[in-house]
Amino acid sequence: MGQSTEGEYAPAVKNVTEAREELHALVKLASGEDARSTLIVNRGVRALLAPLDRFPAARRADTNGLPTHSLGSAQKELGDLIALAAKGEPQVLRRYATPVAILLPVDGPISPTPSDPAAQQAASAGGAVNSQPTPGRERGRRLATLGDAIGDVLASSSVPGLSFGLAGLDEATGGLHPGRLVLVAAPPQVGGSLIGLAAARHTALVRNGRVLYAASGPNSADITRRIIAAEAGGDYARLKTGALTSHEQDVVNRLRHVPLLIDDGSDLTAQAIAETAPLADHLALVVVDRLQRVRNPRLPLSGEHLPAASQVLRELARAHNVPVLAVVDTDDPAVVNLLEADVILTLSADPDAPVTTVTVTERDLGIIGRARLRPDLAHARFLDAEPATPSAGTAANAASDTVGSDTDRELADAALPFTSGAVQGLPAEATRLLAALRTALADGRRKDLDDLREPLDALAGAGLQLPDHPAGRRLAAALHTYSTALSAVTAGQSTAAAASAHAPADSGQARDDVAEDAEDAEDGLKPGDEEDEPEGHVFPALKILKDAVGRSKMHPIPVIRAEERDSGPWPLISEDMDGEPRWIHPDVTATRVPHIRANGKRVRRDQLDVPDSYGEGVLCLIDRNGSYPSACSAVPLAPNKLLHTGPLEAYDKAGAGIYLIDIPEWPRTDMPHPLGRIIDRPDDQGRVWVTTPHIKQLAKLVREGHIEAAPAIHDSWTGKANESLFKPFYEATRKARTELVQVGGDPYKAYKTRLSIALRLLWPKRAEQRSPFWRPDWRMSMVAEASVRHWSVAFRAVQQGHQLLALRNVDAAVFWSSDGNAPDTYRIGTGFGEVKAKFIQPGEIIPEGDD
Repeated sequence: MGQSTEGEYAPAVKNVTEAREELHALVKLASGEDARSTLIVNRGVRALLAPLDRFPAARRADTNGLPTHSLGSAQKELGDLIALAAKGEPQVLRRYATPVAILLPVDGPISPTPSDPAAQQAASAGGAVNSQPTPGRERGRRLATLGDAIGDVLASSSVPGLSFGLAGLDEATGGLHPGRLVLVAAPPQVGGSLIGLAAARHTALVRNGRVLYAASGPNSADITRRIIAAEAGGDYARLKTGALTSHEQDVVNRLRHVPLLIDDGSDLTAQAIAETAPLADHLALVVVDRLQRVRNPRLPLSGEHLPAASQVLRELARAHNVPVLAVVDTDDPAVVNLLEADVILTLSADPDAPVTTVTVTERDLGIIGRARLRPDLAHARFLDAEPATPSAGTAANAASDTVGSDTDRELADAALPFTSGAVQGLPAEATRLLAALRTALADGRRKDLDDLREPLDALAGAGLQLPDHPAGRRLAAALHTYSTALSAVTAGQSTAAAASAHAPADSGQARDDVAEDAEDAEDGLKPGDEEDEPEGHVFPALKILKDAVGRSKMHPIPVIRAEERDSGPWPLISEDMDGEPRWIHPDVTATRVPHIRANGKRVRRDQLDVPDSYGEGVLCLIDRNGSYPSACSAVPLAPNKLLHTGPLEAYDKAGAGIYLIDIPEWPRTDMPHPLGRIIDRPDDQGRVWVTTPHIKQLAKLVREGHIEAAPAIHDSWTGKANESLFKPFYEATRKARTELVQVGGDPYKAYKTRLSIALRLLWPKRAEQRSPFWRPDWRMSMVAEASVRHWSVAFRAVQQGHQLLALRNVDAAVFWSSDGNAPDTYRIGTGFGEVKAKFIQPGEIIPEGDD
């Protein structure tokens, strides 16, 4: 039937060239209040660009099989679309994800779409629905009676929403319902992305629903590792190395066919997400991870673009009748309210307990519920925060072969906030031991529990400075109980020989060792260390360091005021940023065994066993001299205050400070990751804070082709860079060492003691410790520079063909030597930057730390 008139309007006539050029304007006419059609002619073939009310089925094109086209693609293919429409095949045009107009035949029938009754009616009407305006209503408006609306609500309520996979959050929200935009508002490092990941995992793995995961910030590798860690209970940081247990490999095989699609394109926009969604058939959920408050020129979903992006995502949810879950990296109401989400989940971490509270707010209603979750960051997930249940009763009713005691389980539970990464404040070695305890209990490994008795008891007696909040106090009490219980068992042993053979904890053997390992978390300072050395001291290190800083022409700020230390960049700086490697080659087996030093002190040391395939050879032990003072020769740091410089397109060598980056992929297995132990403590989005030495190192590795691309810098605090601030101190230290190393004895010991104190005073950890300095960024930049130099020299040796077995701290390396020589990348000597080399047989104890 003809379509020559439309109410009181006659359609305009355009040829295909004119229509292509004016398509956006013509669509606007069709979708506006006047709802005007346009007749388009292409070489005698005619089609009508009409309002959607002429063919109501077009509003649900995604569910009834009608072909849809974005306006951009329709412009390019307009001639072909006119031909298809003229044959009776309607073509729906959409702006982003929302249908806005349709191409219909001018004459002839319309091919019906069996899945939609409206389409059947349209077909029977000869290709269009003559929508006559109801008296009193505007042309093109759709009204529903209350009865119809009630029917729709009751029908939709009978179908449960998608689950977050977290019972408490499902109860507070009612689940994820189609057609709604849900916003997860959380500051960085609180876990917002993990909520989106939880919903995606549950929808795809449990419901077998198709999920589109749009990743703006994290990449597909980050998302994949987090899913594996969460599903397998594997260690997220370890997964970055590519090493999988057999259980994790089984999980990976199960995940291969999960209907989860990841889009991590760097140019990801809300419009691109809306145009991609229709391509995923039977889409159940869209997750957008994430919207960034601070503008990043490389990420369109950031800054001032967020309100417009949110509007597009809302339209996407409604047009395709799917829930859209978007994560934004702030809980600032001024920003969150601009995004006009249907539901807002605001995350806040409890500073006194390992619990995250989720406040659920619905648009126009306010707060409708709350949920409490327990962060399990080590496994990239949240868990429901269930009320604690007495473990003693459970243990009493357990099977007789249950591994571990109530004391073991309480210590593991008390340590969980720390070992999961939710709470900071433990040395790396203490975290490792307590995590090993939990693993041994979970896996039922009696031998591992027995092996852990001695170092755990030593840990309990090492005097750890734990945070003064409920989690810290609970762990302190659990450690005390553990030590008391173990002492009682030790006292009941029948003979002293048996006690000695099993190295009881009160022997001091492991206690001394743990104290050494725990040194990183303490400053090793005592009252009076901040005083200048007396006149005539063999090496007045503190005086020299103060003089070097005071004479700088850049007018450094050596002390950050106390009232400023809890904000800005300072809470972001930690000992974990040192980048020290704690690495053993995967082919090598390392065992901690008892060892007695020459001074009679009992400690534990490494024993390395190499595979037979290495052939004949010996272990070459490398010990670098003066790693920290040597690094002072050129430490890139900012002498003045650090300013918030936000995301950066690239590292600028004119600046120095701290940077929040993605962890770059490191494909080699014969060298540790260039960032060392920094990669063991990523935030919930897989990012880490690093200092300038490591940023420079990564840039160099990119230039040399060892790393594929420089990591994105998501945030930064920087100032004008300087590398010579500590150089006068380095020169004086080097000269003094040259003289005193020959003298030895007490003068050399006094030199080393004051040198160590001066550098530790750059960042005193205890509030009561006085110091002429308080610059954590200076201290960690110096330590990071030492780590980078240590790693770089070892890497050059590996590139020359040498086999590295272990790399530790900032001064220890172990190579396999088939000819009895040390790698020539090292200079043997007693000066700064030079090394001592020792050779031992395979299987012998490595007497590290005896310098």
